[in-house]
This record gives sequence, structure tokens and C-alpha cells, in this order.
Amino acid sequence: MSRTFGEYGGRYVPETLVPALDELEAGWREAQADDSFHAELHELAARYAGRPTPLTLAERFAPGRRVYLKREDLLHTGAHKINNALGQALLARRLGKRRIVAETGAGQHGVATATVCARFGFDCVVYMGAEDMRRQRPNVERMRLLGAEVRSVELGTRTLKEATSEAIRDWITNVATTHYLIGSCVGPAPYPELVRELQAVIGREAREQALSAEGRLPDAVVASVGGGSNAIGAFHAFLDDTEVALVGVEAAGAASLAEGRVGVLHGARSSVLADDDGQIGDAQSISAGLDYPGVGPEHAQLRDSGRVRYVTATDHEALQAFARLTRTEGIIPALEPAHALARVSDVDGEVVLVCLSGRGDKDLDHALAALGAGDE
Repeated sequence: MSRTFGEYGGRYVPETLVPALDELEAGWREAQADDSFHAELHELAARYAGRPTPLTLAERFAPGRRVYLKREDLLHTGAHKINNALGQALLARRLGKRRIVAETGAGQHGVATATVCARFGFDCVVYMGAEDMRRQRPNVERMRLLGAEVRSVELGTRTLKEATSEAIRDWITNVATTHYLIGSCVGPAPYPELVRELQAVIGREAREQALSAEGRLPDAVVASVGGGSNAIGAFHAFLDDTEVALVGVEAAGAASLAEGRVGVLHGARSSVLADDDGQIGDAQSISAGLDYPGVGPEHAQLRDSGRVRYVTATDHEALQAFARLTRTEGIIPALEPAHALARVSDVDGEVVLVCLSGRGDKDLDHALAALGAGDE
């Protein structure tokens, strides 16, 4: 398994974690070669998570374009995060790890992790920034109801960056018994590739569904990018289809690809928000899931190669798209994919596929307060 994506990726971790990463990499290789692993994951995805998810034509959202929504919001737990959580839970069981730690920002990965831990009987600890706990209160209660211990992180900006750091500290302390279930395509190898492979089902399904619906591939695929797992999952099946434009949309206040520089964050070399001295900067977004100063290393490579174009959307634009999809299609999106929806009208082509990575239940109070304050 490759550990780098061009100049990005790799392992920048304490020596105590190297054996655990080697064990994880070896276990992942074995699982990939084991038909029974794939069969069980497929069965869980179909019978428990709800795959395949449909492709919905949003007929009124963007007049003049045929916009298809890949409905990851319809999965069990309400977002694409369950795809990765199920796969890593099966892998943790193979490795004999019965305790799971995770980080979460928007709460959807935390909920997915708590869900699979309940399903498999694992102990579960989820680290979450205090500010994100305030913004995503419904997901905090869901995690606790599912049996997870949610640990509030009061450091720094009290968001995803600090939650990730605390989860890594826990893992270092308890590495013999604990699996760190990373929620995005970030972190030290093999996590970026592992998470991408578990999320690639999004793009594989969407590609087949688009061909069935339109008789051709879409002109563009658009997805929101924080750490980048829903986007890399949506893009991967289309990478060789050079006629299909791939567009990743970052939050304007957390644009690691558009405005970042090369640096190391949470165990990998990638494009990060940092100052001239290399100190990691603060990200800002109305969307807790995009409020992260780094991005998966494969996205940095895809940016440099030119295969994927990365743009930004402001809080205001995301809120407008959130309200517009709700009113024109009867679908309430999460604020994360609302950023992708905000850029649909800027994409060339008639047929556009958008990864609707999650539903908006978790964001209602936060979004309605912002809209009521005049951001609509």
C-alpha cells in the first residue's frame, strides 16, 4: 500500500504509534484480500446502512441544469460517515481491538462510530470540541443514547482540530487495546487510502446510476471538502473519465487547498492553513464538519495535478443553498453539502452530480438562527 500521494501523505507520528499503524496496514491488506470481509461489509451496507442510495433529480433547484443528488443523507445515521465506520469496525474486530476512539466535528462521524460500536459491542469514546457540542447538540445526545462517552475538548478553538489532537493522545496512551476510527481521509498512512476505499462506493454507485438515468456520464461531479472523505469517495470512480469535471468546494474560512501551504497536521503532510512560521492557523465555518485547517493528502495531490478544481463558498452562500434546496425540492441538506450546492450554478455543463453527504436535522437550530439573523 502506497504511503504517499506525490509529496503528500506519509507518517509523522510518535514512535509508539508506528507498530499500531503497521498492524493496521497489515490487517487492512489481509482484509482486502479476504472475500468474507467484503461479503460481510456488503451485507451490512445493504441490510443495516441502506445501500445503494438513490440518485435524485432535483428538478427545480437550478433551472437550466439537470442536477442529480447522490443521497447519502438517506443512509442510517443520516450521512456518508457510516460507510467508513462499518468498514473500520470490521477491521478493528479482526485486529482484536474492542475499544474505539474517534473525533467528530459535525457529529455525524461520532454518531456513526457510536452506532457501529453499539452494533458490535465495543467501548466507544468520542472527542468533540465544546463549540461543536454547542452547535450540534442533537448529535451529542444521539451519541450518548447509543452508549458512547462524549468527551468535551476545551482547548484552542474548541472545534475539530483540537478534538482530533485529543483523540490521538488517547490512542497513544491506550494503543494496545484501542483502534482509532478516523472519520476522514486524513491522518498517517494507511488511513487516507483506507478511508477512501471505504467511501469509494459513493462514486461507483453514482457512476452507474448516472449512466442509467442519462445514458452518459455527468458533465461535472461536485462535493464539499473539509477533511475530504465524501468528496474523495464521490470523485474516485470518475478520476479516469477526463471529460467529467471534478469540483471540490471548501468553506471560505477553512480553505486549506485554496489558501493553504504545505505542512504537517495530525500525522500527515498535506495542504494546511498555517502562518509563515508553520504554526497551524484557525479555520472558521458555519459548518462544523468543514471547520478544519487541513485536508486529506490525496486532495492536495489532485489539486496539484489539476484533475480536481477546488473552489470556496461562504457561510452566506451555503445558507442560501440550504434554504433553496429545502424549498424547491423538499430535501433539507446538512450545511456541509450546502457548500457544494452553492457552486452548482457556476459549473459548466448541463448534467451535474452533487454528493449530498448528509441531512440537515443536526443543523436546524444553527441554520435557522443564522437565517433569522439576516443571512438569508
